[in-house]
Formats: sequence, C-alpha cells, structure tokens
Amino acid sequence: MSVPSDGPIGGVQSAQSRWRRVEGLGGLTLQDTNEIQLLLRGQSVIDWHRLAYTDQAQARSLLELNCIDIDDPEDLARLEEVRLQAVRYISEVLHIRLDGRIASELPWLELPLIASGKSGSAQRQACMLLKVMHIIYHLDARELRTTLAISDNQIFSLVEESVTLMIDALRTAGVPVVEFSWSRKTKESLITKMLVKRETNAARVFDRLRFRLIVREPRDLVPALHIMLRRCIPFNYLVPGQTVNSLIDLDTLTTTHEEGAQAEDGAETNEFSGAGFKILNFIADLPVRVGELISADERQAQGRGNVVFVLAEFQVLDRRTAESNEQGENSHVQYKHRQHQHVRVRLLREPRQP
Repeated sequence: MSVPSDGPIGGVQSAQSRWRRVEGLGGLTLQDTNEIQLLLRGQSVIDWHRLAYTDQAQARSLLELNCIDIDDPEDLARLEEVRLQAVRYISEVLHIRLDGRIASELPWLELPLIASGKSGSAQRQACMLLKVMHIIYHLDARELRTTLAISDNQIFSLVEESVTLMIDALRTAGVPVVEFSWSRKTKESLITKMLVKRETNAARVFDRLRFRLIVREPRDLVPALHIMLRRCIPFNYLVPGQTVNSLIDLDTLTTTHEEGAQAEDGAETNEFSGAGFKILNFIADLPVRVGELISADERQAQGRGNVVFVLAEFQVLDRRTAESNEQGENSHVQYKHRQHQHVRVRLLREPRQP
C-alpha cells in the first residue's frame, strides 16, 4: 500500500522552523545524535558506555517506545521481574556485586538518568543493568511469540497501524513526505530470497514486512530519522549489522556525495542492486503490545508479559534518489531479473548469463 503526497506537508511555520534548526544539527540533542549515528553505523547499543538523557520525560519516552507504561501496575510488575532476573544474572553468573540502590531501589525514571551521568561506579552499574534487562526483555518476548496462537497477519496489522501513526507525526512536524508505502513479502519473493541466500534459513529473512519513506530533499532525511526514532522505533532494538547507508555522512549527519558510502558495521551491499543504486536501509525489531489479543489469565500463566517483537525493514530516501533508482540497471525490474538468473544458476547449474 502507498500514500503519495506532494507539496508542503504540515504547513505550520513553527514546525518548519524546528526542522531548519535540525538541519544544522542545532535541534538535535546528544542522545538524538547518538541514536541516529547508531542506526547509520549498524552498531549495537550493548557497546555503548553511557546514555545521554537529561530529564525524566526522556526516560519515560524510552520506556513507552519499548511498550512499557510505568503507570500500569501490570507493566510495572513485569519491569520488576525483568530487573530481578538481570540482577540475578549479573551476581550469580558474572559474579559482579551491584549496589543495592541500583539493583532494587532506584525508581524507573531515574535509572536511565544515572546511566547518563558522569563516569563512576553507579553510572557503569546502571548501564550494565539496563543492557542485561534489554536482552532478557527481548528473549522473553521472542519466546512468548512462539507460544501464542496469533497469526502473523494480526501482528503485522498492529505494526502497520503504529508506523502509519508515525508517518502522521512526520507530516504534522513539517517533514515533507513525498510518498509512504508498506508491503508484505509474497511467498514467491520469500522463495527467491531463500534460494539466493547462502543460508537457507527463513529466520534470517528480515524484510517480510517493509516500509518505504520518500522525502522531498536530501536535507529532510535526518529530520525524518529523528522523528522515527522518537515516535515508533526504539533505538535499542535496531538490528546491528543490517544497515546499508549510501546517503548520509556518518559523522556530520549531512547528505554524502561519496560513491558507495555505507555503515561501518552495516550489511553487505546487495549484489543484485545496480551499481548506481543508493539507499538508506535498516532493520528494526519492533515491540508490539498483544494484550488485547490474549486474556489476562493467559498473560499471568505464561509470565512473559504482553509484548512480542516483529522484524521490519525500513527504506528511507529522497525523491531524486528514488527516481534515479528506477532508471536503467538500478530499476526493480532489473534487480529481480538478476535475482532470478542467479536462482537458475544455483538450481540448474547453468552458466550465468550476461
């Protein structure tokens, strides 16, 4: 599905002024910049040394992006359980003693702020605790998904609804969205994908659900990423090593004109893309609440909360790049032709045709 649009979107002068500040990086906080660079570099949040939050509102936003409402008693109890498991792992497996305040007493909105503070024992311990909790939360949600009698279609619909709301937020903020579309990979495309990959494991297909966003100008790319990371995509669940970036300079966060620029730890460039093809492509594991799809008794019985994760691919580019990507050897038709030729070679052992 796609939602085309042209001309000024959003319209409000104040919103446009905000984005002019962001273009010069004046509208981005240190945390914003760190998150965008993490995305562009294809790195893991586990390797971070500290957060950069400055107030409780930012900490609350982080929890909400991870589908955690600290005003909900059920969510609060779930957080306490994850914290307890993390403390047990750190003390019993790693044999590291945590300060009692960090381990159990510090309020939830304070923990990310301590992890954002100056270097010291408390800062390091808060950061370590949050990282282990991040892993446990994800593992439990993944395990929960395997036990629920909920179809992929149901969960995909929830993700599509959430991302569509995010696009509305982009437009309201004045980001000039030219086109937005989303799609689910067909079975035929999945078969082709598995036949061209070295590892024929369906679990490694990250783009069963794909979202494509086209903005008007290259300078609109960073503001778009900023809103996406604030409204829908938790930076801590960006999939490491799966970013392909040939549009944005990693250090200055401005449009790059270098050929083949891409994330330091990103995914390999797709061998079937044309030589002039450019894209910002990344994968996120999106948390999705499924509480309305399962009963309270089921949630209590399985003890893993009411959140599951869904892998989704995001493509973000400007209008001129999008038009260039549909010309000649860069076009999708030529891309699919090269894929199918490769499959023929693998299946029939035919020589590769030019």
